[in-house]
Amino acid sequence: MKYTEMEVLQFCEENDVKFVKLMFCDVFGNLRTISILSGMLSEVFRSGLTFSTSDESGFLGAEYCNLKIFPDPDTMALLPWRPQHGRVVRFFCHVRYEDGTAFEGDGRFFLKNAVDYAAGKGYNFRIGTSCEFYCFEKDQNDRPTDIPLDQAGYCDCAPNDKGENLRRDICLTLEKMDIMPESSRHEHGPGQNEVDFMYASPLQAADNLVTFKNVVKTMADRNGLYASFMPKPLPDTFGSGLHITLMCMKGTENIFDPKLDMLSEEASSMIAGILDRASEITLLLDPTTNSYSRFGDRLAPAYVGWSKANYSQFLRTLKRGRKENGLILRSPDNSCNPYFAIGLLIYACLEGAIESKKLCPPIEKPYSSMSEEEKAALNSLPRDLGEAITKAEKSEFLRDLIPEDFFECYLRNRRRLWSEYQSSEDKQAFDRQHYFNFI
Repeated sequence: MKYTEMEVLQFCEENDVKFVKLMFCDVFGNLRTISILSGMLSEVFRSGLTFSTSDESGFLGAEYCNLKIFPDPDTMALLPWRPQHGRVVRFFCHVRYEDGTAFEGDGRFFLKNAVDYAAGKGYNFRIGTSCEFYCFEKDQNDRPTDIPLDQAGYCDCAPNDKGENLRRDICLTLEKMDIMPESSRHEHGPGQNEVDFMYASPLQAADNLVTFKNVVKTMADRNGLYASFMPKPLPDTFGSGLHITLMCMKGTENIFDPKLDMLSEEASSMIAGILDRASEITLLLDPTTNSYSRFGDRLAPAYVGWSKANYSQFLRTLKRGRKENGLILRSPDNSCNPYFAIGLLIYACLEGAIESKKLCPPIEKPYSSMSEEEKAALNSLPRDLGEAITKAEKSEFLRDLIPEDFFECYLRNRRRLWSEYQSSEDKQAFDRQHYFNFI
């Protein structure tokens, strides 16, 4: 639903709204929030709200200065779990410098530019997501443990699946916020769950994903549990990914809808665009040391390729006959900033289409049945954060899209993280300390 500022103020007055949560993400996609009384909202719409940054605050390139947030009225939503008297609404915000110019690390600004650029070329992207997460028990002091909620498996049911009621609470809460899940299930790992979402505009899809993670953690906590989106919280079982589905419309035509089971040249070039830039953008799709523990394990991808049927591939096309065909990218995880991740995928698609890039043949053969010589001939994803940093450093594609000063700050931050990881004696303990309680 589209709201104007006046409609928002009227809604707050008529619906006993007393508190407003202003939400925004730092560079790494971590949700930040500032609360105000609803009576302040008109002034904040007009002048913004100032907050201070520091080297540790996640706003790289803006250390020790002030930034401002401006609420986006279109993103108003009531928080259903808060009191019904003195109600609470939330808004996502634009992040700007004090002079009003956009902050380079504002992922919503980056993604909006990508969407506008695509529209200028005649393309309208729609995004779906499938998000995996684990649920863990808490101890007597309400602290998270590493004990999974259950020992159920893929699409298992109650009583083995003990996350059924939690997923129900999550989906009903999202529905009250006008966010529509498509399906939910128990995933392969013990205590692992997945929720899939319908297509939405790129900005709305990213906002919905950030909201979803907040709702999951809130509902889990209310049920005496802890939810983690860490890519690989348990070393000996399945990791958790963020599968991003792209649908691209050109007028009334879905670019990725195959004709006679054949992709069009335009669709093939877009896929080639993503494959061509895959290794370079992996740093922003998988930005933690723990991200690379997932690659190549169980069903997670390890190589850059595409397929029509091979489920473990980096990128998969949906089969003909579905109402909304698209591309499924399987390498990202939920430690990424979804605004930057989706924006980069859109730019890579467009580069492929504009340059008419040629698509390589699909890889349908399972990796488990390939010889070492066959695997050696394939292009692999970065094997660790250090390799991902090196690929990103050399990327003209990224440097053309991301302002230089900000990009160098981002690289410097990741290099420092990689150095700390390399010098740690216990790599699993390092990952748990840095990510388990924060992602």
